Amino acid sequence: MRLVIQRVLESSVRIDRECVGQIGPGLMVLCGVEEGDSEADVRYCIEKTVNLRIFEDDAGKMNRSILEAGGEILAISQFTLHGDVRHGRRPSFIKAARPETAVPLYQAYCDGLRQAGVHVETGIFQADMKVSLINDGPVTLLVDSRKVF
Repeated sequence: MRLVIQRVLESSVRIDRECVGQIGPGLMVLCGVEEGDSEADVRYCIEKTVNLRIFEDDAGKMNRSILEAGGEILAISQFTLHGDVRHGRRPSFIKAARPETAVPLYQAYCDGLRQAGVHVETGIFQADMKVSLINDGPVTLLVDSRKVF
């Protein structure tokens, strides 16, 4: 499972000009599921997302998690995170999980964030989404459950 996590002042997602998800300060997370991902990958990504210390404390240091900061999360499914661009000019998405695998794992990720105590908004899986955000910092981090050392 691969995540792009961005600290935001606000973020929203629209489908056919209708806002289907919107948050204030918190995290906008792009979430890509790879073939072979499992519940263990989901658990790793939930733990990382809710415990990353990327919000400023009273001294201005990145020392607080989203749980401590009281922020929200907008989680967007994004299979293109597993696009392979090493060969040719057209990305290959062969490593991205098929919807029948990806949907339950993406939903488990979102549910796990909620169970941890975070308010989570989402887009709609496989929809043509328009995502807006105001990046705070900017702070952007990559998390990949396959690159755990």
